[in-house]
Amino acid sequence: MRLARVGEIGSETPVVWHEGAWRDLRSVARDINGALLGGGLESVAVALAAGQLPRIETADLRVGAPIARPGKVVCIGLNYRDHARETHAAIPEEPVVFMKDPSTVQGPFDTVLIPRGSQKTDWEVELGVVIGRTARYLASPAAARAFVAGYVLSHDVSEREFQLERGGQWDKGKSCETFNPLGPWLLTADEVPDPQALELRLEVNGVPRQSGSTADMVFGVDHIVWYLSQFMVLHPGDLINTGTPAGVALGLPGNPYLRPGDVVELTIDGLGTARQHVEAA
Repeated sequence: MRLARVGEIGSETPVVWHEGAWRDLRSVARDINGALLGGGLESVAVALAAGQLPRIETADLRVGAPIARPGKVVCIGLNYRDHARETHAAIPEEPVVFMKDPSTVQGPFDTVLIPRGSQKTDWEVELGVVIGRTARYLASPAAARAFVAGYVLSHDVSEREFQLERGGQWDKGKSCETFNPLGPWLLTADEVPDPQALELRLEVNGVPRQSGSTADMVFGVDHIVWYLSQFMVLHPGDLINTGTPAGVALGLPGNPYLRPGDVVELTIDGLGTARQHVEAA
């Protein structure tokens, strides 16, 4: 299934793509959240088969994040070998884990705000993994795939000075407002046979900056979900950002960080394209 949310902030309508049109989910689901992803998708399939979900026109509607605010956003750092090399970091022996404020999650075409005082706001295209079943102490990576609801295009915007030069943990440079555009849709796990075979691309003002494949992850999706479950309980609707390939501003010569007026466009195979204008906070 391809799931999305459309409408103004705080009043988004959940929709599902079916037979060439978006269908209104409100008769079977209040929102695309942990309750739906953790056990309600079967009711959506039944309603679709019965022809019970009406078409909805979305052309003039804002596209929201495809999941309602997650309980937590967990991120994996330095998870592509080429990205670790470009930032002069060692390849991690275990996943590098940090948290991001869930309130950073916003729509895929919403404006990204450069924080006040920022000189190093950076881009990062990432595969987002959305949890569908409560995961705690999973026995092995082989068990992890059954706990994934689906996948989504995620933009892990980062402020590098705040992250690396201001003391403390990485969260400081990751949790500024608007720093996690998500979507345009969530594709359920059954429609992504191999999450380690997806191409990721990002452009800034039409200039290609990132081009990579999830095949190049240091730790794959199954390992990440299993690993995280040893340290925290993952709940339906939680989001995991799985890392970014090379090509971020931090690893490029000069000072190519984002400035007001810039436009960032991101794409992942099967997960759509997002586009954000950048403005000052």
